[in-house]
Amino acid sequence: MKRVLPLVILLLVAAGAAACWYGLPEKLGWWPEARREFVLYGNVDIRQVSLGFRVSGRLAELHADEGDVVKTGTVLAKLDAAPYEFAVRSGEANVAALQATLDKLKAGPRPTEIAQARAAYDESVADLRNANLAYDRARQLRPQGTISEASLDQATAARAMAAARSDSANEALKLLLEGSRVEDIDAADAQLKAAQATLASARTSLEDTQLRAPNDGVILSRVRENGAIVSPADTVFVLSLTEPVWVRTYVAEPDLGRIHPGMKVAVTSDTAPDKPYEGTIGFISPVAEFTPKSVETPELRTDLVYRLRIVIDKPGLDLRQGMPVTVRFPTPTAGGQ
Repeated sequence: MKRVLPLVILLLVAAGAAACWYGLPEKLGWWPEARREFVLYGNVDIRQVSLGFRVSGRLAELHADEGDVVKTGTVLAKLDAAPYEFAVRSGEANVAALQATLDKLKAGPRPTEIAQARAAYDESVADLRNANLAYDRARQLRPQGTISEASLDQATAARAMAAARSDSANEALKLLLEGSRVEDIDAADAQLKAAQATLASARTSLEDTQLRAPNDGVILSRVRENGAIVSPADTVFVLSLTEPVWVRTYVAEPDLGRIHPGMKVAVTSDTAPDKPYEGTIGFISPVAEFTPKSVETPELRTDLVYRLRIVIDKPGLDLRQGMPVTVRFPTPTAGGQ
């Protein structure tokens, strides 16, 4: 009996060592909770964009179809641009006319115009001098009865009119010498800026007659055909973005302490379980909600959970919208937290 007891003890020690070696305690739940494998189940979430024009018009060209892979900036469709080209030309002509008006005001009168005004003033001064002489003769002759009172009145009126014309010519010359008013220049400048803004809007509208892909992606739907009249509210294409690709999953409240934003995880699909993708936790909802029906794990169906978003760092083409995936979190070592 004494010989059998050490043998039994030796066999028990060996069995315990083998159990530890093959992970039996972990399978039976003997290890602490922190050392168990942490797995969640979710679905791939890919953003889709409904593409349309910012302006209305007639579809003239379509360059993409369903299933086409497109790059950022690729021209997908074009509208008939003729009405918008005419608007741009009209805006350019209006800007040119207002620019010429502003330049004219800033430049002021030409030297020839000033010379013409000075000549007119000199002429008016000469007329005034003659009118003064005629008036003086008439005033001297009237007491002698040589001329009538009416002739003196005519000479007086002619002198007054000549003086008025001389003053007017002098003011006109001063006005030319002073140049354009500051208020007139400011008004012309404001009109020019308004016309330039209208022209910029017309050019933007012309550019918007081309529909370009905002991101890399795959065309899911082609909604319109050539010749259709579309408005800014109409969808022409539906684009599935290549990136970003997210996984939407849910975590129970007791497991919140085991995850944090920025944590790296492994994401696998049923199609390629041996080719995991690397993901990063990007968002943890601060609001609890009831487990959605898409989560199939029985223990979570009636519990409150928190929505989790995991960003796939380098997604592949095999990840499709709504595809179920498995999310595995790193398992802490025995000495870890």
